[in-house]
Amino acid sequence: MRSLTIKDVADKAGVSVATASRVLSGHPSTSAEARTAVTEAAQELGFRPNAQARSLRKTTTETIGLVLPDVRNPFFADLAHAIEQRARDFKYLTLFGNANESAEQQDRYFDVMLSQRVDGLIAAPLGDLESLRSILDSGIPTVFVDRVIADTDVPSVTPDNVTGVQEAVRHLTDQGHRRIGYIAGPQSTSTGRERLAAYQDALASTEADDDADLIFFGDFQAASGAAGARHLLELAEPPTALLAADSLMSIGAIGVCNERGIGIGADLAFVAYDDIEAFALLNPALTVIAHDVDAMGRQAVEMLTQVIAGETPASVILPSRLIIRGSTPPLPGGTAL
Repeated sequence: MRSLTIKDVADKAGVSVATASRVLSGHPSTSAEARTAVTEAAQELGFRPNAQARSLRKTTTETIGLVLPDVRNPFFADLAHAIEQRARDFKYLTLFGNANESAEQQDRYFDVMLSQRVDGLIAAPLGDLESLRSILDSGIPTVFVDRVIADTDVPSVTPDNVTGVQEAVRHLTDQGHRRIGYIAGPQSTSTGRERLAAYQDALASTEADDDADLIFFGDFQAASGAAGARHLLELAEPPTALLAADSLMSIGAIGVCNERGIGIGADLAFVAYDDIEAFALLNPALTVIAHDVDAMGRQAVEMLTQVIAGETPASVILPSRLIIRGSTPPLPGGTAL
């Protein structure tokens, strides 16, 4: 007769092996329901954790996992660097996973992080609550960064997705623009939803056209930014200004303008989200919605160390602001204030 294993306990309790392991090792990051189910299952099966294995489970790996949506996005590259450097201050090495804006790829990396027994996880999550069930059920100390998932109690460090967008719309209308095209992020993400809502709310308080045709839904990748620019610039009444909801979509849209000989700052005003270094080097330099990516990375690591220690830190929202540069001059012949 084979020996009982922790998988037998997990199956009977209806939880993951990781959750059963954490309950039996006394880890604090488990729900009351999971603790009850696992304890009762272990008692009914007569399971006794192996002392040596229990000791190994309590040994830290001195690693943390980091799963971000797209390593090609300069914002996330900067965020990864900030997290990795701050983690080193706490003697942690960082294992990195690139989700490529795919919930399926994200979940594969989550499985890898669990199998590698990282001490904690930082993620900019994709998908919905159900797609994160394995991580949430595992009890692994987790912090969300840049993005959040509704109906979870995971602490997070996120940008203010409202103020900068509203400042950008007001600035463009002050410069005389009434047709402001918007390349939105995917509505499956908190950042995509919040930035779109901010754009729409800002339009409602100005004299700009509140026209649904001026919104193109992208996916935070360069190709969708290019597609958005083509679509908006080919409208019967095209916009005189564009606002793109992230840096990669901005890059795609700028490429289309260059292909068509449309001068940014001369023929078309342009505002990009995220103050990446390249945007300041363009001629003219781009007006951007900026927030402190280094501060976001540092705080995410500091917050994770608190969760690992059994604490429950409060979520943090970092400020955003508009940096005005040469890409948004007054509209020629317009009514700039």
